Amino acid sequence: MEVTGIAAVISVAAAISGIVLGWSGRSRMLREDTAAEASKDAVLRADMEYIKRGVDDVRLEQRAQGQRFDALAERVTRVEESAKQALQRLDRLDGQGG
Repeated sequence: MEVTGIAAVISVAAAISGIVLGWSGRSRMLREDTAAEASKDAVLRADMEYIKRGVDDVRLEQRAQGQRFDALAERVTRVEESAKQALQRLDRLDGQGG
């Protein structure tokens, strides 16, 4: 009976230590998984911020390019008007001298 009691106590102790070790391993893995997931989320957020800044830069450059285009179009219009007036003056001079 003595050996049976000791075997029972050892079996119970082994079962309890197995449960404790399993639980501690599980909680450690959960912490590691949480840390890895948080790291991935941080990298993803940083990448998204970088992309947002890039898109904002492209928008600003596009707006500036549009303003330069508008200014150039206005200048071309003025040059065309000036050339038209110059041609009219030349036509009048040709008409007076000929």
